[in-house]
Amino acid sequence: MKVLMCVPNISEGCKTDLIEQVASAVKSTSNIRMLECTSDKAHNRSVFTYIGKPESVLEATKKLADISLSNIDMAVHKGDHPRMGAVDVVPFIPVREMTTAEAIAIARQFGKFLGDKGVPVYYYEDAASSPERRNLVQVRKGQYEALAGKLKDPAWLPDEGAACFNKKSGATAVGVRPPLIALNVNLATGDLNIASTIARKVRHMNGGFRFVRAIGVNKREQGMVQVSMNLTNYEQTPVHMVLEAIRSESSRYGILIHSTELVGPVPIKALEEVTRFYLQAHEFSSAQIIENNLMGLDSCSDGGNTER
Repeated sequence: MKVLMCVPNISEGCKTDLIEQVASAVKSTSNIRMLECTSDKAHNRSVFTYIGKPESVLEATKKLADISLSNIDMAVHKGDHPRMGAVDVVPFIPVREMTTAEAIAIARQFGKFLGDKGVPVYYYEDAASSPERRNLVQVRKGQYEALAGKLKDPAWLPDEGAACFNKKSGATAVGVRPPLIALNVNLATGDLNIASTIARKVRHMNGGFRFVRAIGVNKREQGMVQVSMNLTNYEQTPVHMVLEAIRSESSRYGILIHSTELVGPVPIKALEEVTRFYLQAHEFSSAQIIENNLMGLDSCSDGGNTER
């Protein structure tokens, strides 16, 4: 069976009722499994992760968009995370028996759906319409506040929707990409300058790791700051390598790492590398995990003919 994953980010992390309404709409869709829903008040952002049949994922994502566009007003939105729209970014990720081309077809259907609603849409990553739009950082540069001017630039006409500033909903980036790891590292200090400096050290655009995007975020309620990252290729830039670099940079300021957060599902291969490094179990394999060996036993018992 073809399986597609979607990880939409909406610009609301505080209104619990709205977040639950969005999650319920997604979960009510046939053939959809919600893997995770996380919200961050400082970021003022929620991330939903779900998988299912491609047509079901498309339907669920349309429901998510309808509710979010109706209830989020970007004109009054404030948050520490970069954003340019109510439905800010919608990546589709082929998981099983799906080609990138098939995922792009779904992304284009969703993009047209948003465009027809008056939301400017930019395709990014594997769905990008040009090399200049492949990188999400470039697509979202200037954020919501610069969007009105950006839409007047012929180089940044939207891929879907009219080149008109939608004050309430902003714009949306819709893409297709491989799985990435969203890793947040919380530092035991309230000094945002330290987090921002470390973020610049580790991110690619400033000469850091090739597959790391990073920003410094203020976690005011916890009295901490955070280095918030996306690791876009965990095989080339492993989790432990980035974490140890941040630990080293933090020690220069006499700061400890308070905790880390993994947002959304994580490929098991990435955790293999973490286990090998921190346990020095150099031959460790995910095949040693008991639960992995239990997968599929039920279907074997009845010939594999029962769809669950």
